[in-house]
Amino acid sequence: MNSIRQKKICDFIESRQIVTIKELQNLYPEVSLMTIHRDLDALVQSGMIVKIRGGARAVRHTGDPGFEVRLQENNAGKAAMAAKALSLIQPGGTIFLDASTTNLMLARALPDINLNIFTTGPNIAIELCKLHNPSITLCCGNLNRKTMSLSGQNTLEMLEKINIDLAFIGVSGCNADAGFTCGTEGDMAVKAMVLHKARTKVIMCDKGKFSRLMPYTFARVSDVDYLISDSDVPEAIVREARTQGVTIL
Repeated sequence: MNSIRQKKICDFIESRQIVTIKELQNLYPEVSLMTIHRDLDALVQSGMIVKIRGGARAVRHTGDPGFEVRLQENNAGKAAMAAKALSLIQPGGTIFLDASTTNLMLARALPDINLNIFTTGPNIAIELCKLHNPSITLCCGNLNRKTMSLSGQNTLEMLEKINIDLAFIGVSGCNADAGFTCGTEGDMAVKAMVLHKARTKVIMCDKGKFSRLMPYTFARVSDVDYLISDSDVPEAIVREARTQGVTIL
């Protein structure tokens, strides 16, 4: 019976790529938490999965989809989120845009006003060059060609010296248990650093991300001030946001 259950757990993880312990408990409510952990340990020993904090992932997990793939996803939703984000931006401020495709949409929607803009997205910096009034700084770092984002020690050292009024951060996945997640350790470090530095912290999360979980958690709901989405936010996250005083737009 154990081998049959473990095979089903493995198939479930491979179908979802990444799952939480809570999802596995819901899948087998009659099984104890300790038994689930033993099943996962057995699958790790056989090389079928990898345990991560709060869950497990498939060995063949490939991380974030490429930038060009993400660029084609839910553009109407991203445009709606960008319109909401614009209401938070005031002339003369210093803002940060990470390398998410949602922030690329925001860059395209920005009015030509006096702003200091920092970004880790080369494509975003190029888009912003169409404007005349903002001061644009592309952070240094190592380029991830798949995600078109800059990260690394040089990026973190540069960000440490910047005072940020308003930060817009994209996510690769989000749920109430794991918080806001992304696909690479480098992106995790950059996002966490920016949220630490910024006075006002804004998460940009479209409806498709609420059903995804990625390996690296960079923040919890309690770490941000605003959550912007293009659709209804799951009730568990709404409850947490209300408890923590986070505004959902």
